[in-house]
Amino acid sequence: MALKVLVADKLSRLALDIFARRGIDAHLKTDLSRDELIDIIPNYDGLAVRSSKVTEKIVAAADRLKVIGRAGIGVDNVDVRAATARGIIVMNTPLG
Repeated sequence: MALKVLVADKLSRLALDIFARRGIDAHLKTDLSRDELIDIIPNYDGLAVRSSKVTEKIVAAADRLKVIGRAGIGVDNVDVRAATARGIIVMNTPLG
């Protein structure tokens, strides 16, 4: 079964192509409310964001999540403490 990644913010087409070339099933779903994200995040192994906030409540609902990737500099919009406590890797791609 392919890994599933939720892309919750607009990313370049190149980013989506990279996921596809690696056999990752990436779902682009932007403009989700916090509650909508909490409802669907249990279905995903990865989460890619640019500016969306990844709160403790979102992390707590993410039963399968293994990685949160932030397209951009820093990870100030991700609750790193909550993710780390659940064994979820948090990373960023400074060049987007």
